[in-house]
Amino acid sequence: MESSEVYHIKQQFTLGAYPALVQQDLPDPNSPDYNHALLYKARALIALGKTSEAAGLIPRETESPALKAVSAFSQYITSPGDESLEPLRDLAVEVEGDDGEGEPWEKDAVRVIAATAFVRAEELEEALETLSTAASDEAIALKILIYLSISRPQSARKSLLTPLQQNPDSLPLQLSEAMLLLFYPGSHASSSLSGPADPYNSSMSFYTEHLASPSITSHRLLTARGLIRLARGEISAAKSDIEEALATSGANDPEALAASIVALALGGAKRAEIDEAFEKLVQADPEYPMVKDTKEKADLFDSCAAKYTVPAVAGRA
Repeated sequence: MESSEVYHIKQQFTLGAYPALVQQDLPDPNSPDYNHALLYKARALIALGKTSEAAGLIPRETESPALKAVSAFSQYITSPGDESLEPLRDLAVEVEGDDGEGEPWEKDAVRVIAATAFVRAEELEEALETLSTAASDEAIALKILIYLSISRPQSARKSLLTPLQQNPDSLPLQLSEAMLLLFYPGSHASSSLSGPADPYNSSMSFYTEHLASPSITSHRLLTARGLIRLARGEISAAKSDIEEALATSGANDPEALAASIVALALGGAKRAEIDEAFEKLVQADPEYPMVKDTKEKADLFDSCAAKYTVPAVAGRA
């Protein structure tokens, strides 16, 4: 059974409270919590874009497959490509089976970290295959996120239904259901009911509850609640959440920036203001889906326009 310290660290990581997590001191290297704490602190640093700092935390001589995985992941982030995925593929193979390396929690940590890299590389089938033998709640949550990313809500709900019924207090699973209900209102996994009159009520309650805790408040929670408020038509309240999320993240979080663009558009902002916000998103993450989709559509328009010949005005030579 994990200690209260490890539980709190995992809670912070799950809810995206990365700045608070990385500020915490690591326990004594001889403590049974040390590898857990080091793993999540390194992962939080990577999430904050501090990849080199994360890599520097991991001892080169470590025997922990989980720590080896996060080190390999940091290398992939630094130099993305199929070649840098190979160490993660190798580690995922090494932990398979009853005689695989590492404790059960380490094995699932390897699978989650490797699958995360595969998702970033757009190798979704490989990510799902890697997670197929994982049993941790975080692994299940990642699988659900993948299904949501490819618009497969029924697969997401099916993956969540039994684990959430068996462990209704699991934070990763609760977060997964909140995301499922955010994107597909009425898709409750915890019951066969269609949900409350307000289909966003469950998700709203989840995010609001956790935002009340100063130790785990994060820009990700604020952005999510802002999106719910946008879906409800509460534009002013949504803007407030998203502006706070941007202030908390240093105004460079792609998710919050994308949400701000939607809020500005729905709120009737001027085109120049929306364009300025979009340019900030481009600078923060040129590969963000909204940026890539907009560029593809702009390129398609330019291509079609180049092939179009304006006909002469009738009646003129």
